[in-house]
Amino acid sequence: MAIHEHLTEFAGLPVVDYTPGCFDDRDARIRAAFADPGTAAWRLRAWYAEQKTFAAYVSDFTDQVDAARVTALIMGEWLGRGGPADSGADGVRDLLIAQADRFPALRALFLGEFTAEEFEISWIQQCDVTPLLAAFPRLEEFVVRGGDGLEFPAIRHEALRRLTVQTGGLPRRPVAGITASDLPALEHLELWFGVEGYGRSTEVDDLDRLLSGGAFPRLRSLGLRNAEHTDDLVRALAEAPLLDRLEVLDLSLGTLSDAGAEVIAQTPAFRRLRRLDLHHHYLSEEGQARLRAALPGVDLDLDDRREPDEFDPADDDPEYFRHGYPAVTE
Repeated sequence: MAIHEHLTEFAGLPVVDYTPGCFDDRDARIRAAFADPGTAAWRLRAWYAEQKTFAAYVSDFTDQVDAARVTALIMGEWLGRGGPADSGADGVRDLLIAQADRFPALRALFLGEFTAEEFEISWIQQCDVTPLLAAFPRLEEFVVRGGDGLEFPAIRHEALRRLTVQTGGLPRRPVAGITASDLPALEHLELWFGVEGYGRSTEVDDLDRLLSGGAFPRLRSLGLRNAEHTDDLVRALAEAPLLDRLEVLDLSLGTLSDAGAEVIAQTPAFRRLRRLDLHHHYLSEEGQARLRAALPGVDLDLDDRREPDEFDPADDDPEYFRHGYPAVTE
C-alpha cells in the first residue's frame, strides 16, 4: 500500500528525490531529470536537507533545478530528520505560494507524502490547502495526506482534474467545502474516510450533493476508500444518480461485507462500471463468487480478503468485530 512506502511514480512520471549536489550523480536517471526537469516528479524531503532549514533546502532546489520546467512536485517529511524542523504544512504551503511564479509549468502537487514509518497519518498536522490551488490556477492534480487540521473551504478552480484526500479520519468540514466547490474540470475524486477514533466526523449524508450528481459535471472516477462502514456507502451509491455516469468506482481499503456485496449484485448501475476496486474487504468466498457472477463485464479487484478476527477486537463490541478495520487508521 502506498502509505507504507514512497511513491515511485506520480502524475505519470518517475519520482526523483532532490539531494543538494545530486546533479553530479552518476545515476543516468537523475542526470536526465536535471537535463529535463519536466520528465520527473521531484520529491522534496527534509531527510535530504543536510542540516539546512526546509526553506533553505527548497531554495537550493529552485537554484539548482530549472523550476520553470518542473511539472510535478511531492512535498514530504518536512519535519526534519535530516534538517531542522522549521516548517509545518502551512509553512510548506506558504513557501510554495511565495515561489509560485517560479513554477509556471506545475500541473501536479502532493502535499504531505509521509510514510507510516516516518510519521503516522493521524499525526500529520495539515492546514487550509486551498491557497495552493489559488496560487497555481493551472494545477491539474492535487493530493493531500493527513486529516488533522485540514481545511478546504469552497473554491473555484477551472483546471483541477484529479483531487485526492488521504486520511485516517476524515473531518466533515473539508468534505463540505470540497463538495460545495466549483470544479468544472474534475474527473476523479478520492476520499479516504478512516475511523471516528482518529478524527472522522464525515457521514454518508455529508455526500448528498456529490452523490446527487450535481457537484462535478465531468466526474467519471470516484474513490470512497478506507471506510469503516463501506456497506453504508454502497447502499447510498445504489440509489445515487451519480452512479449512472461513473466509469470507475474504488471502494477499496474498507470493510465491505456480504451484505454490501449483495446490494452491488442486485443494482444494475454497478454492472455498467468499467472498473470496480474492492481490494481489502471482508467478503466470504460465496460473496466473492456472487459478485463475479453478477458483474461479468466489470474489471473487478477482489484481492486482499480479510478476516475480522485478525484484529482481536474487544469482546464487548460485537458490531466492531463484525465490521473489522479499514486499512489505514493511525
